[in-house]
Amino acid sequence: MSHAKGLIFLGPPGSGKGTQAQLLSAQFTIPHISTGEMLRQAIAQQTELGKKAQHYVDQGELVPDELLLDLIRERLNQDDAQNGWILDGFPRNVSQATFLDKLLSELGKFSEQAINLEVSDHLLIDRLLSRGRKDDNEETIRRRLDVYREKTKPVIDYYHNHGRLTSVDGNPPPEEVTASLNKIVAN
Repeated sequence: MSHAKGLIFLGPPGSGKGTQAQLLSAQFTIPHISTGEMLRQAIAQQTELGKKAQHYVDQGELVPDELLLDLIRERLNQDDAQNGWILDGFPRNVSQATFLDKLLSELGKFSEQAINLEVSDHLLIDRLLSRGRKDDNEETIRRRLDVYREKTKPVIDYYHNHGRLTSVDGNPPPEEVTASLNKIVAN
């Protein structure tokens, strides 16, 4: 990568976001930042933000945006994120996307690009069923995909309207998807 780049990975459950983010993270030596993992780590380490998040998790509630945003701000300021990063699982809504734009403007360091992995429902369902989770059956998976689309379509539209969205076919085997992503990231 010629300059620091922030990548935002979008895509439905089973699209391969996490796998592809990890591969690119290793290849370009930039952190793969998963909000779910960050929350678990902050809670485990009992950081100030982790203690606040724990309260919501214990109640079975979603962690509020403000708390997630503080975690992201803290994470993007760490040394290993100074040459770029890959966000996975954030932003999940347009207000988070708007906050991220403001934060990146404050940091003044990154060109930022959203990458949407597009995968057919048939393949997503096959992939998710093969993970073997007890609560995964075709009906619950279809519901999760509907919820994902309902919540994330506005985020995809947001990045598209700002000219910062690239869609990638996530249907081929993982190594072909990686090759496609490499071409995008290397530019």
